[in-house]
Order: sequence, then structure tokens, then C-alpha cells
Amino acid sequence: MDKKTEKILEIWHKHFLDEEKQYSEFESSDVEYFVGCMLYNHFEFSRALDTMKTIDLSYDFLESCGDEYDEISAIVKSIEFEEEIQKLEFLQNFIIDAKKKYSTDELYLLNRLEYHVNGITQRYESEEEAKKVDFVVPKKRSANPLLR
Repeated sequence: MDKKTEKILEIWHKHFLDEEKQYSEFESSDVEYFVGCMLYNHFEFSRALDTMKTIDLSYDFLESCGDEYDEISAIVKSIEFEEEIQKLEFLQNFIIDAKKKYSTDELYLLNRLEYHVNGITQRYESEEEAKKVDFVVPKKRSANPLLR
């Protein structure tokens, strides 16, 4: 793992060792997830879906992360690459390394982030732009399968 991300994780894991600073339903893997989200937002992927240009950080997490947030935000902003594909590879490697630390039961949020990052990767590999997501209410169908 990159030294800057190791530093970030060290700061926040130390912060959250104090149970009074934890929010309800806190899991250690949340730290890696929210750092991944901060990286995702910082990198501003052009091939992200319109609805996934940014990922909101949990209010509970932000409220609990303490004064360390400003320091960590500065470290995240210092992580720069020339090419967007380098940013994508960096984030993928971060997620891979983070997932190695936890059991399957603790990976829900990291798996969710990985899913979105993999979608961007697929669009890069196929050289396609992100499509606009249209939310359309499905037409009502008859309960009778013969009338569908």
C-alpha cells in the first residue's frame, strides 16, 4: 500500500480505537471504505456514471472522524497522477490491499466501492464513455401473465 494511504489509515484507525469516538454500527473496515470514497471523489473520474461522479461520505462518519479530517483531506489532495488511468489503478490497488485485512462479513462497503470502480475500469477497457442514467418508472403490468 502507498505510504500516504498507510499514514491516513494509521491516523484514523488510531482515532477510532477510542470507542467513544465511534458511531453506532462502526466497523474497522469503514475507515478503508471512507478513505476509498475520498480518493474516488478526489480523482473525479470522467468515465463514472452521472449518478456516481461523487460518493457521499456518511454524516455519522464525518461527525466522528475528528480534527484529523483536515490533515487526512490534505494528504488525499496531495495524491496526484498525470493520467486518469493511473488514478484508477491506484484506487483499485488500495481497495485490493484494504480487502485483504478483513473477513467476508466486513467487506460490504468495500465491495460496493469496488463494484463502482470496476464499472469505470470496464468503460476504460472498452473505450466507451459513461452513459447517462435515466430513472424511469416501469409501466404497470397486468397480474395475469397472459396479458403482459
